[in-house]
Amino acid sequence: MSIPTSTSVSESAVIDAPLAQVWHKIKLQSLGDWWSLVEKVEEAKGTSDEADIYKVTFKDGHKVDMKQEEHSSIHHYITYSIVTAEPALTFSSVLSTIRVWPITSGAHENSTFVEWTATFSGDADVAAIQDARFKRKDALADLAKSVGAK
Repeated sequence: MSIPTSTSVSESAVIDAPLAQVWHKIKLQSLGDWWSLVEKVEEAKGTSDEADIYKVTFKDGHKVDMKQEEHSSIHHYITYSIVTAEPALTFSSVLSTIRVWPITSGAHENSTFVEWTATFSGDADVAAIQDARFKRKDALADLAKSVGAK
């Protein structure tokens, strides 16, 4: 029996560093520079020049090809999809966005709010959703450490 679950994930954090420092790291090709689960990131071979696809190898041996679908230096976000995965994913598709906003006043002034979302296809199960949730939480902590935030 399957457990009904939401097919979306949204994790966020306030990082005690200016937006410019954090935004500079939000690139698919830079994931390995700050995310402790990532072993290496390479440009995917055999794709067209117009497709921004990166092969991400995780330390546990999993590999995914991530395709950058959108990038906005004005609104400070990237959106990407998983094109292929080894081993194969247990669901049909997922579309993720990492977005950052400057915090301009209050107790966290000159910090950055980061949100990392994912929308999964309807065949994703609770295990896949929870895995994505916890990986994003850990990744946001890694991102904070990489910019010297507490």
